[in-house]
Amino acid sequence: MGNNKVWFITGASKGLGLELAKKLLAEGFKVAATSRNESSLIAALGDSSENFLPLEMDLVNEKSVQAAISKAINHFKTIDVLVNNAGYGLLGTLEELTDAEARKNYEVNVFGLLNVIRNTMPHMRAAKSGHIFNISSIGGYYGEFPGWGIYCSTKFAVAGLTESLAAEIKPFGVHATIVYPGYFRTDFLKDSSLLLPENPIAEYKNVRESESAHKDDINGNQPGDPVKLAEALIKVSQDQNPPLHLFLGEDAFNMANQKIASVQGELGQWKEVSVGTNF
Repeated sequence: MGNNKVWFITGASKGLGLELAKKLLAEGFKVAATSRNESSLIAALGDSSENFLPLEMDLVNEKSVQAAISKAINHFKTIDVLVNNAGYGLLGTLEELTDAEARKNYEVNVFGLLNVIRNTMPHMRAAKSGHIFNISSIGGYYGEFPGWGIYCSTKFAVAGLTESLAAEIKPFGVHATIVYPGYFRTDFLKDSSLLLPENPIAEYKNVRESESAHKDDINGNQPGDPVKLAEALIKVSQDQNPPLHLFLGEDAFNMANQKIASVQGELGQWKEVSVGTNF
């Protein structure tokens, strides 16, 4: 289809979503981009045009999601590629994060994503084509990061539901891909995108050290180039047999292999216990 596909991108006013939208528009694709604030989209990407539609959307409000998708369909007549990119980080231990803090992270990162899928799939199913990219994280495959348990669990949830989604929508000619980025140089680690616990517990020194490292050292020095990530997504979207699992970044690639080797080692070590539980 070349560059005549219509892309619908959530969380497109900054970070990976913004870089993807810029790249797509520069290459002549049509883009519907969402954010909580339409003016931020217009400031970053320009006014509404034949190829671009900025949309204000509250991810956790299903009526708002329905309205945004309807506007995109009315404007472009279709949605060919959906990128569920919106979300935020949460760095705090399982003990110190409140129930409200944990649930809010799930509301946005998981249930908000489901709102978008639920309202986009009828159009893709009717068209018998489409591709859904769900942006997880390497933390949605490898979770051994102290202080990132809730965030990682939301991204594990995204990965798990996408595996089922891919099997469900395959008969309709629609693809689904889980994207596991490593560290990319965006504003993800800035205060606007990474929340900390309201009631930190001082005894968790390793987590406080992780906070400092992410805020002061890693932020601005991430190895991943978000423009190259955008190029990778465009390339994958044009493949007839796209992957279900897509690891992006050398760090993500290496951590995935590290986990696979660890699991394989434990499978071998504990095989007798594992297979010895049948009748």
